[in-house]
Amino acid sequence: MSTHHRADAGKITKFEHPGRGRTRVRPVPKGRQVDPDASAEIKALLADSPRQRDLLIEYLHRVQDTYGRISAAHLAALADEMRLAFAEVFETATFYAHFDVVKEGERNIPALTVRVCDSLTCALCGAERLLATLQRELGEGVRVVRAPCVGLCDHAPAVEVGHNFLKRADVTSVKSAVGHHDTHPHIPDYIDYDAYRAAGGYRTLERLRTGALSAAEVLEVLDDGSLRGLGGAGFPTGRKWRSVLGEPGPRLMAVNGDEGEPGTFKDQYFLNSDPHRFLEGALIAAQVVEAADLYIYIRDEYPISREILANEIARLPPGGPRIHLRRGAGAYICGEESSMLESLEGKRGLPRHKPPLPFQVGLFGRPTLINNVETLYWVRDLIERGAAWWKSHGRNGRTGLRSYSVSGRVRQPGVKIAPAGVTVQELIDEFCGGMAEGHRFTAYLPGGASGGILPASMNDIPLDFGTLEKYGCLIGSAAVIVLSDKDDVRYAALNLMRFFEDESCGQCTPCRVGTQKARILMERGAWDTALLGELSQCMRDASICGLGQAAPNPVDTVIRYFPELFRATPPGGAEAGPVSQA
Repeated sequence: MSTHHRADAGKITKFEHPGRGRTRVRPVPKGRQVDPDASAEIKALLADSPRQRDLLIEYLHRVQDTYGRISAAHLAALADEMRLAFAEVFETATFYAHFDVVKEGERNIPALTVRVCDSLTCALCGAERLLATLQRELGEGVRVVRAPCVGLCDHAPAVEVGHNFLKRADVTSVKSAVGHHDTHPHIPDYIDYDAYRAAGGYRTLERLRTGALSAAEVLEVLDDGSLRGLGGAGFPTGRKWRSVLGEPGPRLMAVNGDEGEPGTFKDQYFLNSDPHRFLEGALIAAQVVEAADLYIYIRDEYPISREILANEIARLPPGGPRIHLRRGAGAYICGEESSMLESLEGKRGLPRHKPPLPFQVGLFGRPTLINNVETLYWVRDLIERGAAWWKSHGRNGRTGLRSYSVSGRVRQPGVKIAPAGVTVQELIDEFCGGMAEGHRFTAYLPGGASGGILPASMNDIPLDFGTLEKYGCLIGSAAVIVLSDKDDVRYAALNLMRFFEDESCGQCTPCRVGTQKARILMERGAWDTALLGELSQCMRDASICGLGQAAPNPVDTVIRYFPELFRATPPGGAEAGPVSQA
């Protein structure tokens, strides 16, 4: 066995072989070397911050924000500083879309990246044409790429210049932002801590902490009001809190603010306008389940929400759980709860196998309460106004309030606070001012990308949990995208399948390969509906998580409810005229 001796200068390595009478000298130590300059830069960026494994993604953001990219030298230096294998750091950095990793031997990436959203609503509004023009006309120092939904569907098309998001963007506005280096988010007016307290905010939390209001009373109100998780799954909130409380401590809490479903932007609306109502709900939840730490996971596409929360959390009085604000990095899969937990731990966002469920074994292996932003937003009102108030809202046999993210061919898109169970026709007519000028209602997505596509003739279905499943659809996070006679529903389904293919984490074959094969079949002029049906069934039966299980919903519902599209193939196939870019 050889023995290894590193010279003081760290530049040579001697290998002494006993009994052989000679020493071989290698010019540098074996393995990847850490560049001294990169090491000094990483040390300066991290400063006195703890070198915890779960902070890896936060530190990758620091590098990205500082240099506009992440070099191989910085990756190696970060791995060395955090005492991690280079492979761990590399695989994490390359998993997330918003980390621009420059691999060894590759050309450097421009410091400024312009991202053009190409999800369905932005595609309806000319995103493809805008993307092509910007790629052609912006200078060499700017990289222009397509991006999945950025949560500005009501202001489509959306473009991100650095961390500044442009609403209803065009070539002129993008060039102006690039030319003026306008790359930082613009913070809107919102209800800050002082205004929230002046209007009675945090009184309910204080009553809970002092014992004037008991945890049992809070749980009883949640049960009586039938508040459900509003991130998509719809699990009863009171029952979930009880399940976590029934597990042995210490317990943790995590907030899922990674709404990446195309067409969804409700959480951003709440965070950017009334953040403390959400924060009070989160702190009430943490108090009830006795969580010592509260982790808030916000998608990277929401820099405004993140900055607002950082500012307002700093103003909270002492007491209660430690609050950790964590930043996603561009991965739709992290909206799945177990993927989010993996990301919070500083890893790739790969879904976990279940059981155990997160309320049993969650973040860092501890029982963890996971709630959506909107669910927590309603907690204070429900406690203060009572279950009867909550139940007084609702239509068509449903109860409560819901926020519907409405986009597409309507006159007034946006977040609509409406009674649970409202129909799409009621949403269009009463809350959106009708259809956009020159457009006739023909189809709609009742629940975002994975919720399926229905014809306008089915406009009387209550939009709520349990009402859409028999039609092969889901309400999910209540993202409603309205299509018109100017749009091709087959192209809409193809756009969504491309999104799922791009966002698949790649862990399981049915999803990784299934989304790709489905996209290829859908790009053909004539759809092989029988083969697509078999592929859909395989994906639903064998995918690990909801992404692969729900990805076939749009194609399945188009085949089921738009049979006239498959009796004859239009000239040029499915992509002859995908959408009107009006």
